[in-house]
Amino acid sequence: MAVGARSGQDGPEDRADGARGENVTEENTNGDGTSSSGERPERTGGTGGPDDTGTDTGDGGEHGENGAPPRKQRSFWKELPLLIGIALILALLIKTFLVQAFSIPSESMMNTLKKGDRVLVDKLTPWFGSEPERGEVVVFHDPGGWLETAETPKPNAIQKFLSFIGLMPSAEEKDLIKRVIAVGGDTVSCKEGGKVVLNGKELDETAYLYPGSVPCQDSFGPIKVPQDRIWVMGDNRQNSLDSRFHQELPGGGTIAEDQVVGRAVVVAWPITRWATLPVPDVFDQPGLDPASAAAPAAPAALPAAAGLAGALPLVLWRRKKRATRHTAE
Repeated sequence: MAVGARSGQDGPEDRADGARGENVTEENTNGDGTSSSGERPERTGGTGGPDDTGTDTGDGGEHGENGAPPRKQRSFWKELPLLIGIALILALLIKTFLVQAFSIPSESMMNTLKKGDRVLVDKLTPWFGSEPERGEVVVFHDPGGWLETAETPKPNAIQKFLSFIGLMPSAEEKDLIKRVIAVGGDTVSCKEGGKVVLNGKELDETAYLYPGSVPCQDSFGPIKVPQDRIWVMGDNRQNSLDSRFHQELPGGGTIAEDQVVGRAVVVAWPITRWATLPVPDVFDQPGLDPASAAAPAAPAALPAAAGLAGALPLVLWRRKKRATRHTAE
């Protein structure tokens, strides 16, 4: 719809309905913008006319309602670098503090994790004091000597950059992924061909062990895990160089908790392999906590201590009363 402009003059632009310098007169216009005579209203032509100053004040005009020039929309190509920069910063923050993707390089965790799977690792909860728990699948840095013979891939510059900001799984870092079997204070052992024994309880590991795999092909332990350390094993026991095979190193095969990157919580890729990684029920069985062995004695000891504390004032009162009686006699 064409629009007119204020000429800044009085008289010619005054309308009977009080409108000045508006688009068009409001004479009986129909819904399609035509007048009752069937003609579409137009601007007055020519130059110097009261309604023709050469500028428009409508939506497509050069000035807004208050006469100020409208803000020009920034070009998409000018905003693109800013958007990319924000996205990269967010990706780096997410990788550093929230989650990070890791690629599975071996078959040591089959069938829970297969070679080539991508897992997302929770890095947030350790910032709030969360410690590794039995049954969790964790990623940890090589404590030294675990990956001496392993060859790490050599990514190109683009792969290094994408890995740095977390958009691609870590490629050249020496990290491992295993399942936590025991934590600080636990005692773990296994006899050849038998089951893993944790704090005197046998573990039924059929829910996550690789089919056909035995809990341990060689005997080990009993091993008392030091505080703030963990004992880890792969789910494919016959193809996993885990804590059992590094007992000659400092720590006796255990891993310091501060070497743990985080807990693997989900298999994110490929889509057909998508799955969460919960803690197996076997690690929730009662009596597994070493402190629970002393727990049954607590109810018996508590009443005895309370009875002694309550009887002591009574005994002292009776002794004082007897002493007063003897003095009076």
